[in-house]
Amino acid sequence: MILPARARGMEKASKEERMLKIINAGVDQFGGEMIPEMLVNLVNKRKISEARIDSSVRRLLRVKFQLSLFDNPFVDVDKAEKIVGNPEFKAAGELAQRKSIVLLKNDPAGNGKVLPLNQGLKIYIKGIDPAKAGEYGVVVEKPEQADMAIIRIKAPSEHLKGTGLMGNFIRGGDLDFKDKGKNEILVLLNKVPTIVGIYLDRPAVIPEIASASKGLFADFGANDEAFLDVVFGKFNPQGKLPVEMPSSMEAVRNQKEDVPYDSGNPLFPFGFGLYY
Repeated sequence: MILPARARGMEKASKEERMLKIINAGVDQFGGEMIPEMLVNLVNKRKISEARIDSSVRRLLRVKFQLSLFDNPFVDVDKAEKIVGNPEFKAAGELAQRKSIVLLKNDPAGNGKVLPLNQGLKIYIKGIDPAKAGEYGVVVEKPEQADMAIIRIKAPSEHLKGTGLMGNFIRGGDLDFKDKGKNEILVLLNKVPTIVGIYLDRPAVIPEIASASKGLFADFGANDEAFLDVVFGKFNPQGKLPVEMPSSMEAVRNQKEDVPYDSGNPLFPFGFGLYY
């Protein structure tokens, strides 16, 4: 297997004992496992009754019938072509992206705030399509030439030992940027006033980056145009954080595993979000 199933709490139990425990807990379907012979063996040993298997089958089939998978399992191609890429649906998706973007920081500037930016500024960009950015400002090649830098980064992650090949596709590990990655970002932030957008597929610990930035956004998969629309004020940010942004990895480690939003002195609390 690429990534063996975890057995936390039952490390000393046999594989059959683990499967029996899972089924007795009410699980009807195993995902990612291909060991039917083990289940058959448990039934033959009368540790699991056929009636228990029938109950799982009944529940699984009920859902499939509710979805009409046995009535009409084939896609209506003509209808699909009218639905997939429908302009109305695409417009709803674009709106959802803009509404989900969270403004976390907006520094003072003159008599107002840094954000939203004025169009036509000389901008240095990183992690953004130059063609898209060129619709909002004049893209320059060096930070020293810019009035403002705009960068997009991702929440940090690391490949955890013991997760095998599958671990390359799983975002895990500490939530903070380590020295090299963090310093590369901070060098730019200290060289030119910078707006940072961070993609949060998981919470991030970014106190130094937040402090050095002039404006800070969190997004959850928005495209460049949606992001830039908010940065330049074509759309007023209205998103709220669905997670807590801890202030340090120490605070993360001191959290209780089964209690949400309990880190000490979070950088940004759950539900935080600013407006223009």
